[in-house]
Amino acid sequence: QVQVVESGGGLVQPGESLRLSCAASGSISAIYNMGWYRQAPGKEREMVAIIIDGGKASYAESVKGRFTISRDNDKNTGYLQMNSLKPDDTAVYYCNVEGDSGRDHYEYFEVWGQGTLVTVSL
Repeated sequence: QVQVVESGGGLVQPGESLRLSCAASGSISAIYNMGWYRQAPGKEREMVAIIIDGGKASYAESVKGRFTISRDNDKNTGYLQMNSLKPDDTAVYYCNVEGDSGRDHYEYFEVWGQGTLVTVSL
């Protein structure tokens, strides 16, 4: 069993920053991809940023230059540094983790966290 827990959400004003964390725990042999997604009220869930094993990152156009995704493989933890936040960034942010949970054989897993709310407002 693998669990994923996000933290770091909150209420901030436009232009301010937040750092989200995504901690994976349980039976983990390796983590391949860690991704952040978000879902605003009345909208579909969308990809925000993904970082693959090796460190290469991809971003949605709407957050390029403002958000930075990173990971600490020793801690099985991912981060999303969000700067220059805008009201349009208001959403529930979800972490998605893919990897291998097998001990003696390969066993793929993909787990979503429960989400953390980010609200950007005056």
